Amino acid sequence: MKALIRAGFLLFSSLLIGSAVAQHEGHEHATELEIENVFEEHSSDHEAHGTEKFNPGEMIMGHVGDEHGWHLWGHTSIPLPILVYNTERGFSNFSSSNFDHGHKTHGGYMLHEGKVVATDAPDGADAHHASVNEELTKSTWDISITKNVLGMFVSMAILLWVMLSVANGYKKRGVGAPKGLQSFIEPIIVFIRDDVAKANIGPKYERFMPYLLTVFFFILLNNLTGLIPIFPFGANVTGSISVTFALAAITFVITLIHGNRHYWGHILAMPGVPKPVLLILTPVEILGVFLRPAILMIRLFANITAGHIIVLSFFALIFIFGEINAGLGWGVSIFTLVFTIFMSMLELLVAFIQAFVFTFLSAMYFGAAVEGHDDHKESLV
Repeated sequence: MKALIRAGFLLFSSLLIGSAVAQHEGHEHATELEIENVFEEHSSDHEAHGTEKFNPGEMIMGHVGDEHGWHLWGHTSIPLPILVYNTERGFSNFSSSNFDHGHKTHGGYMLHEGKVVATDAPDGADAHHASVNEELTKSTWDISITKNVLGMFVSMAILLWVMLSVANGYKKRGVGAPKGLQSFIEPIIVFIRDDVAKANIGPKYERFMPYLLTVFFFILLNNLTGLIPIFPFGANVTGSISVTFALAAITFVITLIHGNRHYWGHILAMPGVPKPVLLILTPVEILGVFLRPAILMIRLFANITAGHIIVLSFFALIFIFGEINAGLGWGVSIFTLVFTIFMSMLELLVAFIQAFVFTFLSAMYFGAAVEGHDDHKESLV
């Protein structure tokens, strides 16, 4: 197992080195451009000489954000299905390649700041000069298969393959010594059961085990695949606020459904507290019910996104200094490469920690919801 882990680290490091050149190419569908203002003065020199400037903000946010295509290298990308529904135009589906990386319109739609918007321009028109139809855009629902959606499909397929393989191993060997994937997955499952579910939920932990195991392995797998910059990996799934919102919302709903009388009694009217104090305490407790899933959402999103931005920022330094002087770029690349490998190893640790933290806090919320009055007295003994 130790040899396998060392081989995995070496393979991951080599992938980072081999992808250093590929990661400097900017995506066409950037969602934020604030970082480019820092380099505006340097970029103007390149415009004066008629050369194409390197846009670090576009490159960083393009890799971190979602997009309607999967960038591979240079100007090569894999088109993804565009699925939109408009109350007036109906349902439309076509390939994202018809947008020509956001340069053209198609089917009455175009890409504007990475989003599909409605337009009155004819098909094939220059999207940069086409106007957005605000009224139609408000009634347009974009349900396209984006990069993050495809990344989730890939991770779910891997997760199903892993779990079904482990299940088949138990069918063949029974409860004997685990082998292969079993020897890696079983300790994790036992750890989640004993140190997370049982420790925080108590005797009623079994009903929550399917969700806790699913959310742990889903977050862990997407955290790990997001560190591999090679198709079909590299999607920043857990760095998307919409994904973390959905996961936190599921935890929130499960907590509300299983909340017992003891749980709601402490939130709405905490026993032993004077009634005038309840006028202040009860609103705070109700606010806390909504703040807990919000903390889950922001914690996972911020930690994963921050790591990617730091790594990409140091990659950007290579090309920023390289535009000034080629030798300077090569000199900075040595330091950048060493620091990037260190940060990637740190992100590998964060991938496990954030999956554990999300699962652990969810179990704590479930435990508070199902804890009875007798359980509370036992915990005080």
